[in-house]
Amino acid sequence: MALFYCTASRRMVGHDPPGASSNQLWVSAPAGGCPIYQSLIEADQSRPRERHLSLALQGGGSLGAFAWGVLDRLLEEENLTFDAVSGASAGAVNAVILAGGLLAGGKPEARRRLDHFWERMSQMAPPKRSAAAALFADLVSHLVSPYQLNPLNLNPLKRLLSAEVDFEALRANPSLKLLIAATAVSTGRLQIFRETELTREMVLASASLPLLSQAVPIGGERYWDGGYSANPPLTPLVEVSEASDLLIVQIMPTQGAELPMSSPAIVKRLEQVTFNGVFLREAAALAMMARVAGSDSQDPAFSRKLQQLRVHHISADRECPKLSEASGSNLDRRFLLKPRECGRSAAETWLSDGMNTPALQRGMLSEEYSETVLPAV
Repeated sequence: MALFYCTASRRMVGHDPPGASSNQLWVSAPAGGCPIYQSLIEADQSRPRERHLSLALQGGGSLGAFAWGVLDRLLEEENLTFDAVSGASAGAVNAVILAGGLLAGGKPEARRRLDHFWERMSQMAPPKRSAAAALFADLVSHLVSPYQLNPLNLNPLKRLLSAEVDFEALRANPSLKLLIAATAVSTGRLQIFRETELTREMVLASASLPLLSQAVPIGGERYWDGGYSANPPLTPLVEVSEASDLLIVQIMPTQGAELPMSSPAIVKRLEQVTFNGVFLREAAALAMMARVAGSDSQDPAFSRKLQQLRVHHISADRECPKLSEASGSNLDRRFLLKPRECGRSAAETWLSDGMNTPALQRGMLSEEYSETVLPAV
């Protein structure tokens, strides 16, 4: 133990007085009498309190760059640690790259890998097409299956994931808990893949849109995009997480501004309704469980978690209203940087104002969220 001599009190600070516990602070010098010791106390008090957080990352194609921006800003916080992350589709991809980066080199490496992945994604962007060509391509995707258009099942995401994530190392020594959602084609049921079993194919399954990609075979079942069954998983995340704070990063807009009239607009809004519907239902169920937690619960441990749960919410639609009008297939670098910067700004706002004002606490929704974001329960 380091010893400091306080001339004002003529005592050695650092020795425990009789009867004092070894883990208790002992302040025996008069005020101002031990400046060195006083500075140590002040330094300890000024150190930010460590916050543990679980994350639920929604999917949304290239709009997942919004979650990239959120993660990029959160990773700058030294006192913020992630206990568990759930994700579907683009949310699953962000979650796995985050975990791989944290394992390989901590927060700086996680930021670098996320940036590198989205940079590589932008390099896959096709040449700009006219409106007529884009409409024709959209029509073809709805008339011709990916098994006909892509019989060799070529998927550039395979190469990008392999470049950013060492799945073998992640399985052996996971940096955080992962819950990756996929949808079983034969039953429509949710399948959650965990960090200790995770493979590249499981992440590909979570991001496999039926009209664009072939279903991914895993263990005798074939899987489609996880957003159809959980976008993202919420209740399973609460069950495994040790953190009391849960941050949901929502990509899909909850409400449409006006009635879609054109075929592309109808398809887009239908996707938004589909992928948001499962989220809204599970969010409502989670809020209800938190409200009644403790009343004749058959699972006391989970009930205690629900009673302590603080749910936070960052919405791309609230922070960037025009983002809902954008295409989730736009991979142009200049476009991707817009939701990224918007995500960083949203995370900055949450860190400054929202971290201590959760949307849901002790089963009660804040007035702001009960009417505009999550359904009242």
